[in-house]
Amino acid sequence: MPLPGTAKIAVVLPGTGSDADFARRAFTRACTAIGVETVAVEPDAAGIVAGYRAALDRAATAGPILAGGISIGAAVAVDWARRHPGAACGVLAALPAWTGKANGAPAALSAALTATKLREEGLDATIAHMRASSPEWLADALEQSWRSQWPDLPDALDEAANYVSPTVEELAALDVPVGLVGAVDDPIHPLTVAQRWVQLLPNAALHTVRLADIGADPAVVGFEAVRALAAC
Repeated sequence: MPLPGTAKIAVVLPGTGSDADFARRAFTRACTAIGVETVAVEPDAAGIVAGYRAALDRAATAGPILAGGISIGAAVAVDWARRHPGAACGVLAALPAWTGKANGAPAALSAALTATKLREEGLDATIAHMRASSPEWLADALEQSWRSQWPDLPDALDEAANYVSPTVEELAALDVPVGLVGAVDDPIHPLTVAQRWVQLLPNAALHTVRLADIGADPAVVGFEAVRALAAC
C-alpha cells in the first residue's frame, strides 16, 4: 500500500476528551504495515492545540511526516500541514467535526455541555451520565481519558468547543494528499462534514466506517485512513 513522500513518522492527535492510548490503537497497526513509526500525542489539558502543534513541529525537524488525528486532532493536523509547506507529505484525518467556526456543530455543543456538567456535577456523576448514553467501548475509552485529564478537563473541552477548524478557503489551499475517514452513523461527527472536506481539498479521498467497526477494533480507523491516502 504505497504512500506519497518518504515519511518515516506519523504523528497522530487524539480527539476531544480522548487520549494518546486511543489514537495509538487507531493508527499504529496501519502505519506499521507501511513502515511508518507512530507517535501518539498525549493531550495537554492546559492547552490542547498548542501541545499538538508543538509535537508536530518537533517531529518534523527530522524530515517530512504524516500528520494525523481524530476529530479536533484531524482538524489540527490539516491546519498544521497547510501552515508548514513541505513539512507533511500527507494527512490522515478521521471524523472531522466541523468546518471553520463551530456554529452549533454537534461535537462543539457536546463538548461545551460536558464541560458545564463537569463543573456543576463533578467527574464521577458526569461519567455516570456519559456511560448511560454511550456504547461500552466508547464509555471505557472516555472514562480512562477523562480521569487522566481531570481537573483540567472542563477547560480542555471548552477549548475544543471554541476551536476554529480549517475554513473552506484553507481546505482548498492545502497542497498535500489527505486520507479522510468518516463514520456513516456518528451524530457527533456527521458524515456530511467529511464529504464536504473531500470536495474542498484538492487531493483527497474518503473512506467510511461504522461506529460498531471502531468499537470492535479501533485500528479500522487507521487502515481506512491509509487506504484513502493511498487512493489520492
